[in-house]
Amino acid sequence: MRANRTEIPPQLAAEPEADGRGRPAIRQWDIPPARLRPTSWPHSQLGPAELYQRVLAVSEDYHSDRKQFARLRRATPKLLEWFTQWTGETWQDRWLSSGLEDKDTEWVQDFIAWRKARGEWVSYDEPEARSAMCWMMQAQAFHPSLEWILRQRFNYVLSRVPATFDRDGHVRLVAHLDATGRDAQRTRARVVKTLARIMLSKGGLISDITVGDCLEYIEVYDRVLPGNGGKYDRAFYTVLFELGTFGEHVPDRLRALTVKGQLTVAEMVDYYDISCRPVRDLLVDYLTARSADLDYSSLRRQSQTLCQLFWKDLEDHHPGINSLKLNQQTVTAWKERLRTIRHSPGRVGKERLQLQPILLIVRAFYIDLAQWAAHDPARWGPWVAPNPIPSSATQIAKERKRTIARMHQRTRTRAPLLPTLVAAVERWRRETKDLFDRTAAVDFGEGVDVGGERWQRHAGRQSDHRRVAVIHPETGEQRDLTREDERSFWAWASVETLRHTGMRIEEVLELTHYSFIAYTLPSTGEVVPMLQVAPSKADRERLLLVSPELGEVLTTVIQRVRESHGSLPLISRYDQHEGLHSPRLPFLFQRRRGFIPTALPPAFIASVLREALARAGLTDQTGEAMDLTPHDFRRIFATDALQAGLPPHITAKILGHEDVNTTMGYAAIYPEDVISHHRSYIARRRQLRPSEEYRDLTPEEWDEFVTHFELRKVALGVCTRDYGTACVHEHACVRCPALRPDPEQQDRMEEIISNLQARLDEAHTRGWRGEVAGLEATLAAAQGKLKTMQDLAQRHGRTNLGMPRFGPPIGRKL
Repeated sequence: MRANRTEIPPQLAAEPEADGRGRPAIRQWDIPPARLRPTSWPHSQLGPAELYQRVLAVSEDYHSDRKQFARLRRATPKLLEWFTQWTGETWQDRWLSSGLEDKDTEWVQDFIAWRKARGEWVSYDEPEARSAMCWMMQAQAFHPSLEWILRQRFNYVLSRVPATFDRDGHVRLVAHLDATGRDAQRTRARVVKTLARIMLSKGGLISDITVGDCLEYIEVYDRVLPGNGGKYDRAFYTVLFELGTFGEHVPDRLRALTVKGQLTVAEMVDYYDISCRPVRDLLVDYLTARSADLDYSSLRRQSQTLCQLFWKDLEDHHPGINSLKLNQQTVTAWKERLRTIRHSPGRVGKERLQLQPILLIVRAFYIDLAQWAAHDPARWGPWVAPNPIPSSATQIAKERKRTIARMHQRTRTRAPLLPTLVAAVERWRRETKDLFDRTAAVDFGEGVDVGGERWQRHAGRQSDHRRVAVIHPETGEQRDLTREDERSFWAWASVETLRHTGMRIEEVLELTHYSFIAYTLPSTGEVVPMLQVAPSKADRERLLLVSPELGEVLTTVIQRVRESHGSLPLISRYDQHEGLHSPRLPFLFQRRRGFIPTALPPAFIASVLREALARAGLTDQTGEAMDLTPHDFRRIFATDALQAGLPPHITAKILGHEDVNTTMGYAAIYPEDVISHHRSYIARRRQLRPSEEYRDLTPEEWDEFVTHFELRKVALGVCTRDYGTACVHEHACVRCPALRPDPEQQDRMEEIISNLQARLDEAHTRGWRGEVAGLEATLAAAQGKLKTMQDLAQRHGRTNLGMPRFGPPIGRKL
């Protein structure tokens, strides 16, 4: 970020009040309003006798229970007579004039009091009245409010409402739930009951429900039943979307509409509750002017720095402050507080490692005000003050060196532990999957061996028979094996993908089935899979070669996500940095929450990594538990690539770095003093005698790097020697440890072993002792390679990425 600017931004001429940010706010969807309750319809205009007959008609499936049907026939006329005491031309008018919706007491108490006043009360009036009221609503005599419906105990008839209101729509709903494999009875019941409540209040068919109706329902539900787990009822929206109720130009998840998304500048500033109104308005105008030059995440970072870390901190420690002119004592105390990251009361704050970026933003704020005051003194002039941050405080060269040294030390301590973590994750996944498969194969209530103890399979806490869970018969301890299998799988998939690609975590989570590209080598015509990485931090798209190990991992991920559907579900992903939802895409890293597929968030990946580290038992030099972030895999990948001899400019191309120096900063190869001296030497040599070694990567060099690996293919597999190195075993591939054998070449290897055995027998017969020694070594190596082929074939089989076919709408070319 540059602190010195000489021109006033052109957007200052625009009025900030127009949109709050100096630019139109991003709106991904136009949300239609909720429907109003109808005031009159044919069923509400029926007379008492006609409505009574309609109630009996819609309750025809209830007639088999003679006792209940007799109560219904006895209570309905009384309830209709009770309704006629209120004025109105329709039953809806009588319902509204009764005021029952606004009473805190239940309506049935008023009804019983009315019966008692007439001398007609009997002991079973309450259940009869509730039953009659339910069937009157199903007969569409009136439509109460959502608040009133949610307060009633009508759950036992809600499942009948969709079929009564919309028989054809209910048939399509059930067929869709069956076709998508959604057999969780509890979740299905919640979906049906939610649709029933909306239809009871709004009327109409299932296809008439709007997005506004859904948002209104969620708002009312969370208000009326705040502690009743409203999150479980949100699946109904996705079911309606899949039925085509809303059309194509709306999100497929209700969360996309309930999450705030991108905030305006005023909302960002007001979040920190600044007391001084003039300073609050100044910060809104300043950030509005700067917003045209910043992306959304950078704008949020600047608002947090100026509002929370700078001004709000000053207000907390200097109540009543209203000027940007600060004395030296105030500035010194603020800088001292800034060195510690403050937490909630009772928690000890930790040291802030990077101060310069914060100081630089504050310094730029003062400089901008001074420069803009020359163009608009009336607006910015009163706020010009001496800059509390001198230029010497923002020199980041020394801080950058410290940061690089700290990251190098972090990489050196974690890189040797990576094989242990990989083995622990693989073991965790294998053991969890074995236990899951063994438990899923037995019936509920049967025993299963878990760690040498006898447990029993049970239905789980959510009564979902799709989930696999066990319970200890003596202690009552429960284990959700479905959850354990899910977490172990995604821990393994995350570790393998991160360590084989060196991608950023947001790039991994944005991988889709469309990311695979079939690349044809120009010289041999061989088709190799490549991975297209979407632009992220550097806003640059790049391609990565898919190694056999990476292809195996991604194939397993695709097979798991597909399940029995045959294709990856199309979902939208929420970008936490930009505050936006993506289009619906077949993301690879997704899982099912209930029966709704959702994209994996970064917090979930961090959670399973922490659990994997805990299971691996990795500790640092002090004995504390080791922490490992997704970005540590990227640094380890860069270090390993450069140590293996990969040129720095090609490593930078793979990692997506614009500057080779950034890549070199990732590589923790030498101690800090050697790195600093070597970089100084390179800088001096560049100035005195520029070399072609440091020019940008040319297309010819990239083609040479790609086609180089064509020479690695041999009859028995692939040679894995380092890039740019010659074959030191004179092409004796059978005895070479760098050969990665191909499981499909087992027949060829068995033929070679048979030939070697025949030659060895001949050598023994003729007494060729020197030939015997060489043949025995070769035979032992060949048998070892054959064993490796058999293990690979048994563990993984054939890797198939399931390359997607791009139709005309995709329009992608190589």
